[in-house]
Amino acid sequence: MSAPLTCAVMITTRNRREDLARTFAVLRTLQPAPDEVLVCADGCTDGTVEFIREQHPGVRLIVHEQGRGSIPSRNEMAAAATCDIFVSLDDDSYPIEADAIARIRELFEKNPRLAIAAFPQRSDEDPATLSAQDFGTAKFAGSYANCSAAIRTSVFKSLGGYPDFFFHMYEEPDFALRCTSAGWQVRFEPCVTVRHHFSAVGRNEIRIHHLHSRNELWSVLLRCPMPQLLAVAPFRAWRQFRYACQRGWSWVWREPRWWWQFFGGIFRCLRARHALPWPSYRAWMELLRKPIESEREWLEKFAAGAD
Repeated sequence: MSAPLTCAVMITTRNRREDLARTFAVLRTLQPAPDEVLVCADGCTDGTVEFIREQHPGVRLIVHEQGRGSIPSRNEMAAAATCDIFVSLDDDSYPIEADAIARIRELFEKNPRLAIAAFPQRSDEDPATLSAQDFGTAKFAGSYANCSAAIRTSVFKSLGGYPDFFFHMYEEPDFALRCTSAGWQVRFEPCVTVRHHFSAVGRNEIRIHHLHSRNELWSVLLRCPMPQLLAVAPFRAWRQFRYACQRGWSWVWREPRWWWQFFGGIFRCLRARHALPWPSYRAWMELLRKPIESEREWLEKFAAGAD
């Protein structure tokens, strides 16, 4: 019999020492424990680094004196990981089930084409989830959240990880697109539940909107083939502007900020451009809007990549 899959936990953090302490307290209760825990302290100035070194010396700690962003931090941890799977968490999120690591190992062992398992969240951002009794059935999805997912390390490395220059936001749908186009599965899996406290520290809604909008359009430049790019890119930009209009004038007048940031990265995107086949790209867009439960239907949409 083959050896059981090994499983790591990875967390990137910036100035949320109290949230991280709560997460560590829960991770200590997991049975079995993860094979390794990696944390990237990204520009922390609140004593996070000292806290980890003193209270959790077994953690593999990466320190960025200056903040580089959550995406480069996650890439660096994944490159350093030695486990078959890594559980991607935020400093304010953790698995609820004590046997979560065992469940995740079993899930990936039973599904050799599974690249990413996205877990439901009980989150303060959506209070209804805190008391939800049923998160539904497993299904194929077009994205996931890095605060509540498990990823097959070999797939992450083989596909090149996340674009470092995204800095923060939209790396998940971009990577899910690349996975599905290559024939790897991204699934919503309710076998594990994640508690996400959704800390207010370091969150700015408009800044997050700008990063998401910019990176979404950069992803279109990187992945969408021609001539469809000429329709998809304006539509995505208009959709983000419409969202800003819904939030009010204080959002609308700030929209040009991300437009200029987007234009500043066009040549970098074109140099790194790797357009995917339109059938895969279109099928992924449909999957974003409507996840599917049938594996046969998934194979019909993404069979070319799975061959």
